[in-house]
Amino acid sequence: MDTVQNIVWAIMTGGLLSLALLAAADALMVRTLGAIRNLLLISVLGSACVLLSGLPEVLFPDLPERLVMALKAGFGLLSSALGLRFLGIWTGGDEEDHVVYRITVWGCYGMLIASLVMAILATLVPHDDFRELLALTAALNGVAALLCMVIAVRAALLGDPLARWLVLACVLLVGMISGLYLHALKLESWGLGMAIGTASCALLFMLIVMVLMVVRNRQQRLLARLARLDSGWDPATGLPTGAKLLSEVEHAFWRTGRLHGRCIVVCLYLSNLYELGNSLGRTSDNQILAATAARIRRAAGFRCVVGMYHPRCFIVVFSVDRKRAFDEAVIPRLRGLVTQPLQVVSDKDKRQQFTPQVGVAARTVQPDLTVPQEVIDEVEREAMTEVRRPAGDDDRIDTTW
Repeated sequence: MDTVQNIVWAIMTGGLLSLALLAAADALMVRTLGAIRNLLLISVLGSACVLLSGLPEVLFPDLPERLVMALKAGFGLLSSALGLRFLGIWTGGDEEDHVVYRITVWGCYGMLIASLVMAILATLVPHDDFRELLALTAALNGVAALLCMVIAVRAALLGDPLARWLVLACVLLVGMISGLYLHALKLESWGLGMAIGTASCALLFMLIVMVLMVVRNRQQRLLARLARLDSGWDPATGLPTGAKLLSEVEHAFWRTGRLHGRCIVVCLYLSNLYELGNSLGRTSDNQILAATAARIRRAAGFRCVVGMYHPRCFIVVFSVDRKRAFDEAVIPRLRGLVTQPLQVVSDKDKRQQFTPQVGVAARTVQPDLTVPQEVIDEVEREAMTEVRRPAGDDDRIDTTW
């Protein structure tokens, strides 16, 4: 029976090692503090599980007995300390819930002190008394698991969608701690079924914890990126806007002027951008803008300046010199591609077709003799005038494909 149980522990160890390697790969790829915390927690928790399973003593019978006793007594509490500390950070830190954060901080300190004390006592107490010391360690880890459960339930009640999975992980944590310490205490009622259940709880718990930390780290990186977002870039399209756009146009004018070339400034004015706002919500605007920006880039290419003067007005600046001729088909291609209908989806998965109404105006300028903002304002007025003309005008170009 011991051989079969050791096989179960070996399978558990292999699974925990695989999770640790996945966490290490994630840390190497994203290189953030959150990913490093994930790797550290998975490694320490996994090591504590392997130590309590007794597998190292089977594989390496020459290990010093006192060292193994100290590790069993202290490593579980060390993993509880790290778990509480990282749980406080995972739930949002001091800014989200001051009370919970303080509990996790003081709980971490308490578990660290207990870990050190238990490890020292394990090297001093008689061998026959180690069972009582290990039972005390199990009780302290049970307290840590209870704190984690309370914090997870509180976070779930406060609306954290990931915390519901954390509650499940805490249930598995209780099963893992109970099973491992009952096995380490060598109870007579311990059997193969309990070994399989404990190993399963350990693997599922570690898997859920790792996924939750990876997902939360990704959310925090996204929030950090949005918080650092330069006001010169539009978040929906990624195009330069405002002063940033003017700066890029000025640079294009300066570069083209040095080469004695000319610039073609094109404005695409999307007059019905907010047409679906009442029926599909404000998210429809961002979808339309993102699709329009992608179409403009597709038609204009990447060797030109493309920006958004304001949400309805896209600006494209082509630079032409002696080495490069301007392709006259670009403007009809821009008009044709941008005015194609597109599907817009609401938050409730409601779909509706949107047909852009776009006015297009272009002007060729000598960059040395022109102020960029004045040219942009002029082509914008021309594009607005074109899109507002009656559909029956003879000079109106049909953009319907």
